[in-house]
Amino acid sequence: MYARNVSLHLKANTAGEFTRTFEKDVLPLLRKQNGFKDEISFVAPDRSEAVAISLWDRKESADNYSRDIYPQVLTSLAKVVEGTPKVEAYEVSNSTFHKIAASN
Repeated sequence: MYARNVSLHLKANTAGEFTRTFEKDVLPLLRKQNGFKDEISFVAPDRSEAVAISLWDRKESADNYSRDIYPQVLTSLAKVVEGTPKVEAYEVSNSTFHKIAASN
């Protein structure tokens, strides 16, 4: 399994709008993508930062999303995000939710 970790700086007083936009615009796009498994998003207690982690069946699926759909996601979030989000990619080593154990 593969993960994309996106860190975003939110514009002032937009955390609620970020959550609504994510639910209404971003999640439907993700759910249509081949290989998409799960999404979890977080908003910092001071509501100035957000993190979104998407899980994918394999790297190629995440790469296809990143190339083909992610620019659309950025457009949807432009009204609530300040600057360019930081994107990092990982191989998932453990997940209790997805029943993944560390491989040795």
